[in-house]
Amino acid sequence: MNHPLRVPLAAELHSRPFMRLDGPEAITHLAVCHGGRTGSPQAHGQHRLLGELCGHFGVAAPGPGSNHFYHDFGSFRLKWECHTEFATYTVSAPLAPQLAVHDAFAHMPLSYLPASWLGSLEGSLMAAAHVALVKGEADAARLPAVFERSQLAGSSVMQGAELWTDFAIQADGFSRFVIRDLGMRHLQGGRLVQRVLEIETYRMMALLGLPAARSVATELDAIEAQLALLASAMVATDMAPDTGAQDEQRLLAQITRLAARLEKLVLDNGYRFSASTAYFGIVKARIEELRETRIEGSPTVEEFMERRLAPAMQTCGAVSARQEALGRRIADSNDLLRTRVGIVQELQNRRILESMNARAAQQLRLQLAVEGLSVAAISYYLVGLLGYAGKAAKAAGLPLNPDLMLGILVPVVAAGVWLAQRRVHHRIGRRGH
Repeated sequence: MNHPLRVPLAAELHSRPFMRLDGPEAITHLAVCHGGRTGSPQAHGQHRLLGELCGHFGVAAPGPGSNHFYHDFGSFRLKWECHTEFATYTVSAPLAPQLAVHDAFAHMPLSYLPASWLGSLEGSLMAAAHVALVKGEADAARLPAVFERSQLAGSSVMQGAELWTDFAIQADGFSRFVIRDLGMRHLQGGRLVQRVLEIETYRMMALLGLPAARSVATELDAIEAQLALLASAMVATDMAPDTGAQDEQRLLAQITRLAARLEKLVLDNGYRFSASTAYFGIVKARIEELRETRIEGSPTVEEFMERRLAPAMQTCGAVSARQEALGRRIADSNDLLRTRVGIVQELQNRRILESMNARAAQQLRLQLAVEGLSVAAISYYLVGLLGYAGKAAKAAGLPLNPDLMLGILVPVVAAGVWLAQRRVHHRIGRRGH
């Protein structure tokens, strides 16, 4: 019996096939950032956009749960992929064989897409690229005229092609890539184009963490400054002899607010930094898959990324690590301060217990004094009653001397009353235990 996830998991390896491209070919690539997660309302919006595009050409759109779509519209082909934070639209169309390299970018398949549909992407377009896949006999000397920047990155890739780009957004709003086919084997063109487009898309997504890192760094500076002031205040209160519990509680409240402030930063930016790290890892993996060989006079794509993209990613990593380290420092300070507050509270409780013991001792002494008076009072009343009884007996004719009898009974009655009280105390004590 198959596991219920066996088939979809096996199909996952084949869910994003590359396009089959043979030059000369023109490719337009759009990466639309929806800012949500897979299955979120923002991601559903990308399915809606794809549905509108397919509806314009009278083609059935895929279901709402699909993450990949490919269709040949006749004059062009469309490949659509939905990722965690963005969706990509890759449009390809053949180029005229006699077309020069510098004229190829005037015949991009972007013109096949409806202008109204392209207008709906405003504000969400994260990456846009044009790729010209041309045969090797194309005029390579005129390549610099294709790009607006004079410094190009270029290399021999996959042992059968050359890749040229300046990684800059041109005046038309698109970055440009030229791939010269110098003898690639069957299907290599599609794999190469996909890797190049993934490098462009993922490097842009990775750079989304840089503005967040700069903003977080400013906030961390403020938090660190406040933590330093609190540490100084903790040292000052530790040295001051008249430090009260209220000062410790005030410091504890301030450091708790700092911890909450930092925790909010982590929640707001932790995903962004983790995503940038993951995207940068994909970029490096795709560059390795190019198997670059240097062309003298031009930096390779790997060198370009190491010089431009890697420092930005190191900044994101450094800010993320600094954020975690600051969290540990705040937690340590918080623990230290809570320990000090606990010690102060224990000292206060000890003083309270000592005062309670002193009061109990005083109450015991008072109780003993009252008990002594009560013995005298009870003995007095008992002796008085016995005196009345003696006088009554004498009046009845008995040969008694009431005064002598009372004098003899006073110590006996007092001793009996005292012994009775002690016996009562012992019984109460046994019941308490």
